[in-house]
Formats: sequence, C-alpha cells, structure tokens
Amino acid sequence: MAATLLAGCRQPAPEAPADAPPALPVDAVARLVDDLRRDDLAAYARHAVPPALHARLETAWREGRTRWPLTELPLDDQLPAMIAGLSRPDAEKSLMAIYNRQFAGARGELRSTASALGLFAVQYIQNEPDYSEDERDHHVQLVQALSEWGQQAPLSDARKATPALKQLIAAARLSGLDSPEAFAEAGMERGLSRFSPFARRFKQVLAGYGLDIDAALASAHVSLVEQTGDTARVRLEYTLAGHPIDAIVRVERRDGAWYLSDLLRHAEAEAGPVPTPVPGPSSDAEVPGPAEDPAPIAAPDA
Repeated sequence: MAATLLAGCRQPAPEAPADAPPALPVDAVARLVDDLRRDDLAAYARHAVPPALHARLETAWREGRTRWPLTELPLDDQLPAMIAGLSRPDAEKSLMAIYNRQFAGARGELRSTASALGLFAVQYIQNEPDYSEDERDHHVQLVQALSEWGQQAPLSDARKATPALKQLIAAARLSGLDSPEAFAEAGMERGLSRFSPFARRFKQVLAGYGLDIDAALASAHVSLVEQTGDTARVRLEYTLAGHPIDAIVRVERRDGAWYLSDLLRHAEAEAGPVPTPVPGPSSDAEVPGPAEDPAPIAAPDA
C-alpha cells in the first residue's frame, strides 16, 4: 500500500466543489492524497484521469484487461489470489498453520529476506524501462525505506499475526473480489468501492507493525518547482517509517484540469488503444430520386 504515496501530498487549499477541476498543479496532487486518506479509491480513479480516459478504463475493467489503479501497487497481479486465499472457509486455520511453520519466531530469516528483497527491488526499478527517471528515483527511495522497515518490524511475532490475520480475512470476505472474474464483473467504479474497505483494513494492520501510511501522507508537503504553460514540476517531501523521502512529480494540464503525468501514462497504457468510431451513414450520400415513368408500350397493329 505504500505505493499510494507515489502521488501523495497534503497542502492547505481554498474550499472548492469536490469534483471541480484543480486550478493549480499542487491542487491536483492534494486532491488525490485526500482521496487516499479517506480510502476512497473510486474517487481517486475519477480524479486521476480525464473523464474520457476514465470511461475507457471502466470498459477495460469489465473486459478483464486491467485493474488500474490497483496496478500501481506492488504485486498487483496477485491481488485476486491473495483475497481468494483470505476468503476461504478454512483461511484462519490454514494460513496460521503456514505462518507458524514458516515465519513464527524466524526473526533473523525475515530480516535477511527483507534486506535481499530490497536489493532485488532496487535493481529491478533501475532497469525497468516503463518508469520515468522521476519515478525511478522516487521508487528507489520508497523501497529502501520499506526494506529497512521490514528488517525491524515484528513480522515473526505470532501474537501480532493472529489478530492481524483475522482482520484481513474478515475484510477480504466482505469484498467479494476473490477472483479475476469477480473484479471484471464488478467494474472499476464498483470494484474499487468494494476493495476500499480491504485497503483500509490493510493499512490498519501495517500501522500495527510500525508502517503508518496515513501518518506518512499527513506528513507530506508539496511545493512548486517550476511551471511552463501546461506542464509543471513539484517537489514532494514526506516521512515514511522514519525515513525522509524527497521526490519530483511531473504534472500536466489537459482540458483545463491538472493531472499527474506518470499516472496518466500508466492509465492510458492500461486502457488500451482509443476505440475507432464506427462510421454511420453519410449525410451527403446520394438519395435515389423518384422512379421514371416507364416508356409507353406501343399498341399492336390492328
């Protein structure tokens, strides 16, 4: 869930209608972080892209081609399987058995794993061509902070794992999103509304392990670096798990509203090509005129 911080910031702004287009680059980012802090992922999706792109993404969801903006999260392709596993009737018993066998008391092994995963993730990010340079710098800072958190978090404490698992199981069952088909059937707007309570519970569980996502969002500060016409760069600073993060976010204006450039790029890729309009009948097509009178038939000679 820390991936939501890629768009996060908080800055006082004048009161405005909830869905009014953001007038300034910083307003666009502030509105997204407010959606995240309220765990309103459906609103986040509406505010992150222009209406026409939002409609294309809704269609792609229903066709099973995307789960954006959940694709912004790490291991997003595993979300249906994770929720399905948590939703099983015997989930609490079977998952606790796995935890006790593999993780309980394994503090040293988990610390080593968190360190190794951090190194692997940094190498992956540095070589991933789909990331912009700004994204790459921000992601690396996030991974390093999360890796250090993972090395210190009490992940091997079975006393914490039992109530945490119960919370996640209850939230997963309530979502009903236990398969890729369930996500597609729900569609983006309804699917995100159903996923939001699970995301909220997941953040609460992480906070119990020392990773407070909402506190990180609340600590964020954004300032304008430069603006040239319809493009801008802002500096985003916040604290995640005790680690200061300093990143640059690019923002652009489309149809009078500001959006995060990297989010737009990812969303457009997830939505797929713009549908080709089906041509209708041409207004200047030739209209057949009245039928000519048939030539008279000569009477036979008497």
